[in-house]
Amino acid sequence: MAFILGVLTGLRSFTPVALVSWAARLTWLRLGTTPFAFLGYSATPYIFSLLALGELVADKLPGIPSRRSPGPFAWRIVAGAVCGCALAYGRGQSVIAGGLTGASGGVAGTLGGYEFRSRLVKVVGGRDLPIALLEDFMAVAGSLLIVSR
Repeated sequence: MAFILGVLTGLRSFTPVALVSWAARLTWLRLGTTPFAFLGYSATPYIFSLLALGELVADKLPGIPSRRSPGPFAWRIVAGAVCGCALAYGRGQSVIAGGLTGASGGVAGTLGGYEFRSRLVKVVGGRDLPIALLEDFMAVAGSLLIVSR
């Protein structure tokens, strides 16, 4: 599950973090006094949710840097690691393994998501919006499914 959350951060970098944060706030994930407890603080889910909504809109705008450029790519790896660590801790599993698995999912999701979107855009005749909306749906639904279990 940590790997899949990481992959989803490759699609939308703030959406899985926002949903992990909500899961921590709602105590679906019990993060206690760990370094990841901040995800469950009262304001954190709202902040990450605003960032996620902003990303969902910004992704459709021209001129947004590629997810493969250094800054966005690095953030997706970090976000995958944070999600993986929080998920692992909340489920009583190895935090290190969760972080490494989430980070590797972030790499796979970033590179694979780029290829997925590029190829599907060609299939639908160069229309990017339907594929971007599909990515949005996958990131939201997949993250929600994982954190709610």
